[in-house]
Amino acid sequence: MGILDFVMDAGEALLGKAHAAEPPAPGPDADAANRAAGEAIENYIRSQGLEATGLDAEFDGATRTVKVYGVAADQATKEKILLCCGNVRGVKTVDDQMSVSTAASAEAKYYTVKSGDTLSAISKSEYGDANKYNAIFEANKPMLSSPDKIYPGQMLRIPPL
Repeated sequence: MGILDFVMDAGEALLGKAHAAEPPAPGPDADAANRAAGEAIENYIRSQGLEATGLDAEFDGATRTVKVYGVAADQATKEKILLCCGNVRGVKTVDDQMSVSTAASAEAKYYTVKSGDTLSAISKSEYGDANKYNAIFEANKPMLSSPDKIYPGQMLRIPPL
């Protein structure tokens, strides 16, 4: 459990341009927009083939925070779900309220992609070996469809080797 900070202007465009740009004013419309955003994030997680018992993503448009609950089968699935929540345009913070049903394995580190980064360069800086980029790619599937499709502001899992 904890808080992860993301680049708000980077990521999947799930929330719609208006919702991603400006937080709604408090009231019934904001509550409905927040519920719709939470559902869109949950649907995105499921579209990636990721599951968790009791999965619930609550979006707060005023703070740009997703609070995510549920029990993942393993640590890697939990981390991928957290990345799905945060790598959404308009999300600034993810409040991790998830747990893991199996014995905890080593947690991955997180890395925010900068302009000019490649998975090989990230692998070189994190592992000391550019040829281990595929470990990073595999750790971020299905959110990454190709090792060449990363973008500035995206947060990636860097698994322990």
